[in-house]
Amino acid sequence: MQPTIGRIVHYTLNDTDANLIQQRRTTDGTIANTTSEGQTYPATVVRTFGGEAANLQVHLDGPDTYWATSRTPGEGPGHWAWPARV
Repeated sequence: MQPTIGRIVHYTLNDTDANLIQQRRTTDGTIANTTSEGQTYPATVVRTFGGEAANLQVHLDGPDTYWATSRTPGEGPGHWAWPARV
């Protein structure tokens, strides 16, 4: 199934993502929980490219978000996945 705009997926932070988020929070004074590689957050698909790659707005555990660009589905850090059905 291909991503479509507005769908919610789960995105797992990679080390670069986590470091960029922490640097930005330090710079702008955002108070929030620490991020690290391997943490998974809900994300909204904001743009697709006709395949499985998508730009995501990641909803962090705090008052901010993170823009993850051109991410593909898969397992592990740096990838998004469909939420499990329960």
